[in-house]
Amino acid sequence: MSSTFSYSMWMAILPEILLLVVAGLIFTLDLVLPKEKISQLGWLTAVGLIFVMGISWVVAKPGEQGQLVWGGMLRYDWLGFVFKLMILAAAAVTALLSMELEKLGKRGEYYLLMLASTLGMMLMASAADLIMLYLAIETTSIPLYILAGFLKHDDKSTEAGFKYLLFGAMTSAIMLYGFSLIYGFSGTTNLYQLAMEVDAGKIPSLLLLGSLFLVLVGFGFKISAVPFHFWAPDVYEGSPTPVAGFLSTASKAAGFAVLLRVLLASFTSLSNEWFVIMAVLATITMTLGNLVALAQKNIKRLLAYSSIAHAGYVLIGVASVSVLGVTSVVFYLIVYIITNLVAFGVVAAYGRVSGSDEIASYAGLSRRSPALALIFLVAMLSLSGMPPFGGFIVKFGVFAAAVQSNMIWLAVVGVLNSIVGLYYYLTVLKVVYLYRSEDEDKPVSMKRSYTLVLGVLSVGIVLLGVIIAPWYNLAMQAALSLIF
Repeated sequence: MSSTFSYSMWMAILPEILLLVVAGLIFTLDLVLPKEKISQLGWLTAVGLIFVMGISWVVAKPGEQGQLVWGGMLRYDWLGFVFKLMILAAAAVTALLSMELEKLGKRGEYYLLMLASTLGMMLMASAADLIMLYLAIETTSIPLYILAGFLKHDDKSTEAGFKYLLFGAMTSAIMLYGFSLIYGFSGTTNLYQLAMEVDAGKIPSLLLLGSLFLVLVGFGFKISAVPFHFWAPDVYEGSPTPVAGFLSTASKAAGFAVLLRVLLASFTSLSNEWFVIMAVLATITMTLGNLVALAQKNIKRLLAYSSIAHAGYVLIGVASVSVLGVTSVVFYLIVYIITNLVAFGVVAAYGRVSGSDEIASYAGLSRRSPALALIFLVAMLSLSGMPPFGGFIVKFGVFAAAVQSNMIWLAVVGVLNSIVGLYYYLTVLKVVYLYRSEDEDKPVSMKRSYTLVLGVLSVGIVLLGVIIAPWYNLAMQAALSLIF
């Protein structure tokens, strides 16, 4: 084994190794710290995750050309690296948002479960083998089932955890069956060796597409695409709010990383068939997500259907099957993660005070906390795709990718859906700014962790919409490492 290969092999998993060190530290401190100090584990978790991001950026950046490591189980490339950074950032923010919630922040095992799930997501982002991919998905999912039902004395939370477990187990079994068929037809579990078998035409296309459809059931569940979205509204509503935010951002990003790698690394030669599936999936996902969101009275359910709709927008980039399409997907997810974490952060901060997640309870928020209302305004307008926020430029990117690939109809459907989305986001803001409440004289105070996270991220939403080049170039580098 050459020294170069050995170096790449260890650098490929350096973020995961460092994450395990952080998890070990949290586990040890949870045993020795007095109960009243356990909430400080949130700060330590967040700082540890940021440290992992920083060290990884300095010493573990991949080369221009990706390479298979660890016996072909992982691929060391920019696509996996960028997604790992996104997932780590989302986990750090979630740790800070969880600190001030009494039933979460005082429990050390909460942070350990979150770190375990984060580890699985990072492995998903760089998995290059069906066996590793399945293990990574299960490592991600099992802690999330527990986190969704973490509030065991809350009926909605236990229901959310149970539903997530049942639906997750079912779709996981279907996906695993698809994996087994692919292995049976090709004789390999490596995604890149599978690509050579597919390109050689040794396997009938109909059999491959049938197997791929079964695999897409599992991937569709992870990204909450219609018709595999049915779990999302109930799970988001019942889960602790920071967990719902983590599900809608980090877990979704990991799902899209897997979807991109499997489709564009292994099944590129069948893109003329599966791009139609992706285009149809994008259309029904964003349309159903936006239309059902119009009727929601609960803010977490509204954000759940919003998350489904955004999965549809991202699928437009996947369906484009181009460098611009993949670049747009990566850039979209960077902005979406930041924006949705802000939205769920506001819901967590205000829900802690109001005790309600109903949209009607947000009446008078602009008078009770002008800063929190302004942050919510930034998040909602970015989700709707309004300039100068980051949400505008990323939607423009996926629509441009569709036009470049001669799918103008899909871009038009996306624009029409964005108009529908704008309506329900503005409806929420109307309640925040125009409706009155009897509690207007009771100010909403934000804890330090909320102030820090929401302030920094809301500025980030604006900067992502104004200073585009660095993030777009990073996304393009990730796209090029996958396609070429």
